[in-house]
Amino acid sequence: MSTDDAATATAPADLASTPTFTDFSDVEGLLRLPRLASLASLPGGRVVAAFQEADEHGARTPSALWELDPAGESSARRLTRSEKGESGPRPGPDGAVLFTSARPDPDGGSFEDKPGIWRLPASGEAELVAAAPGGLELLAVADDGTMLAATQVLPGGTLEDDAERRTARKDARRTTIWHTGMPIRQWDHEIGDQERHLLLVSPTGELADLTPGAGTVALTSASADLSPDARTVATSWTRRVAGGETRSDLVLLDVATGERTVLLEADDEAQFSTPAFSPDGTRLALLRSTLSTPTDTSYDRLEIHTLAVARRDGGDHAGGGIVSTGHVTAELGDLTLTDLEWSDATTLLVAGDLHSSGAVLTVDATTGSAHTLADGGVFSSLSPAPRGSRAGDGGGELAGAAHALRSDIGTPPRPVRIAADGTVTELPAPGAVGALPGTLEWVSTDVDGIEVGGWLCVPASASAAEPAPVMLWIHGGPHGSYNAWSWRWCPWFAVEAGWAVLMPDPAMSTGYGDEGLNRGWPRRPDVVFHECESLLDAVLDRTELDGTRTAMLGASFGGFMANWIAGHTDRFDAIVSHAGLWALPQQHRTTDAAASKMRVHGHEDEDPDWYRAFSPHHEVDAITTPMLITHGNRDYRVPVSEALRLWWDLVSAWDGAPEDMPHRFLQLTSENHWVLTPSNAVVWNRAVLAFCDEHVLGGPSADEAITW
Repeated sequence: MSTDDAATATAPADLASTPTFTDFSDVEGLLRLPRLASLASLPGGRVVAAFQEADEHGARTPSALWELDPAGESSARRLTRSEKGESGPRPGPDGAVLFTSARPDPDGGSFEDKPGIWRLPASGEAELVAAAPGGLELLAVADDGTMLAATQVLPGGTLEDDAERRTARKDARRTTIWHTGMPIRQWDHEIGDQERHLLLVSPTGELADLTPGAGTVALTSASADLSPDARTVATSWTRRVAGGETRSDLVLLDVATGERTVLLEADDEAQFSTPAFSPDGTRLALLRSTLSTPTDTSYDRLEIHTLAVARRDGGDHAGGGIVSTGHVTAELGDLTLTDLEWSDATTLLVAGDLHSSGAVLTVDATTGSAHTLADGGVFSSLSPAPRGSRAGDGGGELAGAAHALRSDIGTPPRPVRIAADGTVTELPAPGAVGALPGTLEWVSTDVDGIEVGGWLCVPASASAAEPAPVMLWIHGGPHGSYNAWSWRWCPWFAVEAGWAVLMPDPAMSTGYGDEGLNRGWPRRPDVVFHECESLLDAVLDRTELDGTRTAMLGASFGGFMANWIAGHTDRFDAIVSHAGLWALPQQHRTTDAAASKMRVHGHEDEDPDWYRAFSPHHEVDAITTPMLITHGNRDYRVPVSEALRLWWDLVSAWDGAPEDMPHRFLQLTSENHWVLTPSNAVVWNRAVLAFCDEHVLGGPSADEAITW
């Protein structure tokens, strides 16, 4: 801990708390607000949260730890301060905060620019617990303080020789990767240049590799947990199968012997992930995910398995291995699960999307039955009160409470306490947003017997005398929902500028059960547009909205929708496509998700009618609407080749004077599937609003909005 850390850790209140934000004309100001990333409940009623905040130039968003008042009375106070930042707070059994950071260790025990595990006691300075050449990611903490962590080692190497091998590779400037199969990419990074290993970390920092020789695929995307007694690790384990595909089993690792046994084996129907031991170690919650097909999407099921030690032939239990003696499946209704945590030995807390909002459910682990604890918002970073907390620790009504982050369309993630009766109380914290520049309303309409709804944002200035122009936004996924705050796709920037924004949840949206997820499968743009357009037409009956001035915007699947819509209608005056799919025969083979794309859609020769109808590139000659394309060079989910080909097709097809071509391309050379750098997000927002202003409202050239 730096001297600044020591000062803030003992200060009675933090004086740097930010004022409530209300000026949505200040794009940069909003994107500089502190952002809550995660929180953790600690013994004694303490709550610690990680906040991200843009640096001076808006180039990075390092995070810091803050302590929040669980009673909701005192201001938050900052606990840490370093250039590298601190993240992922977790409670230690002794009341200390465990976190990860790449900050340098004053005693020289850290590795440059690689995160290690740190411990911050209730009073005193933070100290480095453990470090590894490939960095450490803290995954779980057992009752005695033993930790489960993940690290990276160079292929074929060991934890012991990794530092030396890394130095040799760096000095030789070797950047090659030897691939032996799929996958080879994920989101924005390569697969194959490192192996992810699981490590056991003792309370004093000794490291033991639990998965030596795991290879480059097995644990790349693994989710894992450590049993409360630190004897067993449950983890997903990925293996390659024929056809360029993979399957993820659920395996158990014996910490003492290193023996690996398969608890649940994946097949061509389902695979497994997200294991979580109950506080007493007798149950294991996990997700069973079906594999998508041309007729059915993938469905997640929350299973709760009862564990027991298998008997040997001689009848004793010792060394017999752990097995599942049965399981129940949680009854979650329409909720699409996003987060789960054990509250006690027989109760799970589950958060997820529900009906264009969200909810927290309590699940009885013995029966699978579920009941709503809290709703009316999207909840994440669930953190039940630690085991052993008593009323005297945190004070009366705080005993047994859970903490979480809560968000909605008009509210960024805020820390809340969820009481046993479901009462939700916001805790004081930096980064609050105040009055919005318009109204937020849930709207819906009947589309062929199905209620399709979404959120409508209308500027306060809109009236029958001066109706507002309208933007239609279509979300990505397609399994997603417009139900929570977005720092970049923030409708309030547009509302402040005078636009109304409609954000539908059409076919394949989350939070509407299996039928909602599968309606319109496999990724039918005609079904989605029919539902979105029907809702748009319904709200355009309002006199305060101007249906003669409209724009359409979308990203990822929404960008695919934008590209497809551009070739099938001229009703919009401008279209914005971010990270959109353009030529599906190309995209389905070059995406990092090629295996699932090809499994669902097949080769274009196998289903030519589907590809001809739904690959947007076939209709380039029909596009008359000005289009703004935006794309990140490091996007491996929708490779930038989609934007490059779309841009060539648009520019080469323009038969007028080059200076009169209306289309534009905002290339984000350092970004991935999203736009994560605040300074780039500022440019993106300004470009989008300027482009729509030019082509819908007759404003000045959007070229003038771009600064270098």
